[in-house]
Amino acid sequence: MSIRTFKYLSPCLVYIGAVTSFLAQGFPIWIPLIYAWIIIPVLELFIKPDASNLSATEEEIAKQNKLYDYLLYLIVPLQLFALGLFLYSVTYVQQPLIDIAGKTAVMGLLCGTFGINVGHELGHRVNKAEQFFAKLLLLSSLYMHFFIEHNRGHHKRVATPEDPSSARYGETVYAFYFRSIVFSYLSAWKIANNETRKKGYQPFSVKNEMIQFHLIQIAFVATIFFAFGWLTAVLFLAAAIQGILLLETVNYIEHYGLQRSEVGDGRWERTMPEHSWNSNHIIGRVMLFELSRHSDHHYLASRKYQLLRHHNNSPQMPAGYPGMMILSLLPPAWFLIMNRRIKELQQEAAFLPVALN
Repeated sequence: MSIRTFKYLSPCLVYIGAVTSFLAQGFPIWIPLIYAWIIIPVLELFIKPDASNLSATEEEIAKQNKLYDYLLYLIVPLQLFALGLFLYSVTYVQQPLIDIAGKTAVMGLLCGTFGINVGHELGHRVNKAEQFFAKLLLLSSLYMHFFIEHNRGHHKRVATPEDPSSARYGETVYAFYFRSIVFSYLSAWKIANNETRKKGYQPFSVKNEMIQFHLIQIAFVATIFFAFGWLTAVLFLAAAIQGILLLETVNYIEHYGLQRSEVGDGRWERTMPEHSWNSNHIIGRVMLFELSRHSDHHYLASRKYQLLRHHNNSPQMPAGYPGMMILSLLPPAWFLIMNRRIKELQQEAAFLPVALN
C-alpha cells in the first residue's frame, strides 16, 4: 500500500477512538469528539492547504488501484460493528448519564462521518454491490432516502432556488436544517413516485423505493427496540439525528450563497466548479474521503474520491470542513466572514453571480 493510499486509513483514528469510547468510562469517552471538533480545526489553522493535483500518470494509477475501493468497503462492517457495540454498551453497562450522553454523541459522529459520508461516496457508483453498501451505511442514520434525492435531485438542481440542499445567502444554518430536511424528504418521494409510475406501477406499491426504504428502517428500529429496549432505541434515534444534522451542516457550508445563472425556459447553466465551496485543508480532506474537494465532485460526480481535483476558479473556504461547520453554528460570525467572501467573488469577473435573496 502506497503512502498516498495509506493516508485514507487515517479516518480509522476516529473509529478506533469510538470503539474505545464505547468500552470506556469517564473522560476517554469524549476523546473522539475532542479530536474531531477541537484538535483537527486548530491544526488546520496552522497547516497550509494543499492545492496540488495528481499528474495524468498518477491519476491513471490511482484509478486502477482497487485498494481505494476496498477501504470504503471496509467501512461497512466496521460501522455495523460499532453500532452493535454502542447498542450493547448503553444497554448493559452500568454507567452515569453523562457517559451515555458521550457515547451517543460519538455514535452520532460515526453516523455522519462513516455512515452518511461513505454512503454518499458509494451511492454515486453504478455497481449494484457498491450501491447496496451505500444503503446499508445510510441505514445506520435512518437516511436512506438520501440515496434517491442526492443523486437524482440535488446534483441536478444544485446552486439553484429549486434545490432544498443549497443554502441561500443570509440564511442561517438553523433555518436551513428545517428547509433542507423537510423538502429533501418530500423531493425524494416525488422522484421515487415518478420513477415507480415510469415502471408501470402505482406509487403506493412495494415497487416504490421510498416505501421499501421506510419498511427497512421501521424494521431496523423495531429490531433494536425488541432486542435492547425502548431507551436504547431512543438513544439510537438520537445518534441518527446527529448524523443527519452533521450531513445537513456540511450541505450548508458547501453551497452557501452560490447560484447558477438561468439560461431561459426554466433551464440553468451547467454546474461548474465555481458553484460549490472548496477546501484543500488536508486533514479534513482525508478524514472525509476528499468530500471537501466539493467543487470537482459536482463538476463531475462520477469521479472517485481519490481522483478529485482542485480548480483555480472554485471559491475557497477559509478553513477545513470541521472548522467551517463549527463557524456555521455561530451565524453572526459566519455571515461576517462568508458574506464578505461572497461580495469579493462578485467583484471578480471569473466568478458567476450569487443569489442575494
